[in-house]
Amino acid sequence: MNTESMPSKKTDIRVESVAVTYLPVLMRMPLKFGAESVSSVNCIRVAVTVAGVTVAGSDQQNATGWGETPLSVTWAWPSTTLTYQDRYDAMLAFCSQLAEAWTASETIGHPIEIGHAFIDQTLPALLEKFNADREQPLPHLAALIAVSAFDLGTHDAYGMLHDVDVYETYNAQYMSHDLSHYLVPEDKGIDFAGKYPQDFLVKVAPDHLPVWHLVGGLDPLEASDCNGDEPKDGYPVTLREWIERDGLMCLKIKLRGTDQDWDYQRLIRIGDMAKELGVDSLSADFNCTVTDPSYVNAILDQLKSERLDIFDRILYVEQPFPYDLENNQIDVSSVSQRKQLFLDESAHDWKFVQLGRKLGWSGVALKTCKTQTGALLSLCWAKAHGMPLMVQDLTNPMLAQIPHVRLAAHAGTIMGVEANGMQFYPAASAAEEQVHPGIYCRRRGMLDLSSIQGPGFGYRLDEVDRVLPEGQVFNRS
Repeated sequence: MNTESMPSKKTDIRVESVAVTYLPVLMRMPLKFGAESVSSVNCIRVAVTVAGVTVAGSDQQNATGWGETPLSVTWAWPSTTLTYQDRYDAMLAFCSQLAEAWTASETIGHPIEIGHAFIDQTLPALLEKFNADREQPLPHLAALIAVSAFDLGTHDAYGMLHDVDVYETYNAQYMSHDLSHYLVPEDKGIDFAGKYPQDFLVKVAPDHLPVWHLVGGLDPLEASDCNGDEPKDGYPVTLREWIERDGLMCLKIKLRGTDQDWDYQRLIRIGDMAKELGVDSLSADFNCTVTDPSYVNAILDQLKSERLDIFDRILYVEQPFPYDLENNQIDVSSVSQRKQLFLDESAHDWKFVQLGRKLGWSGVALKTCKTQTGALLSLCWAKAHGMPLMVQDLTNPMLAQIPHVRLAAHAGTIMGVEANGMQFYPAASAAEEQVHPGIYCRRRGMLDLSSIQGPGFGYRLDEVDRVLPEGQVFNRS
């Protein structure tokens, strides 16, 4: 019998049912991902009901938790041959199969134990079967986005069941396995035995975080860049307006990765504005479009030679190279010698972080959309090996924002957290903003997390005035 199907702690749980619903969100301005632009997104929201299971095997009470993530097709599944609709339809179909598989899981334990067993053992076979008759397979990253909503919901439900902040459960009191069950160290002297995620998390998570603003490739910087089609909804339109209204101090700059002169001039324009308006930190995001490190190096070297003031403001470079790390094993150490170089799309789990480190990557950009379980395990492996961390956004609205900012607060990033949902669809989170005003609106360049309280992720969902469309329910057989 699989030992993971046997309870070992009185706090263990198993999944009983899930309810899946989809929330469409329209963007007020288009967002460019690599070669594509998007104007809307659908979020999957999952209610996961779990049952407490005693060591004797009898069921205790139930509790329901929630997980949500945007199904960001263009980020997870770039394609020049499949339409957006084709890819989105495939992700929806996979979500239905995933719901059935999640409720059929026999694993009993802590959410990390449930999530890891599913991702490590069930997901590969499920994805292989799903892709068997498909001309173009659903990528692992797109599958992880779908899994993340179920995984987040299970973490939240666990905290709700035990009436505890879920971040207080990542330790020996609640978990049956230490990190050596999940992680293998690369360097001598590192030992995960007897260590738990809590050992690598910030001991006292801050209530306030510096916040990064995303400057999309289509975003107007000044009024002179506007074409008259911009929304007139009371929110800022130009980068200058955003900086002045929100007191921004950190800007993440989306670049093309295929036009060196455009990318350089974009960095100069934004860098000059940053200097003028007191923005301290910049990052450069090439969105997986670069194949040769010399492209990035040339831009950085030109900046260092001609505009040292802007070069010095660049804190790190994010994922210039193709996200399929196994099939694109590029030595990137020349880039990381110039600036910190962070994995994002490539960092599916700690094994990819390990591979990235061998190829010369400096650090890891974590995302809850690749599962809370996977993010925590990658965090632990990276920190143990001295790799710096960031927590990046997937343009998270509504509930998706809360686990996202909580991960950043507990991770100990090099500089706050990226949060750009308020740029692209601020009205989408109006109901949640009434309860958590500080994480859906940026003030003095910061997010205020102090409203996030209570068990699970601290959603305070019973106070949020949102009517959900009817979802599809999947019960344990």
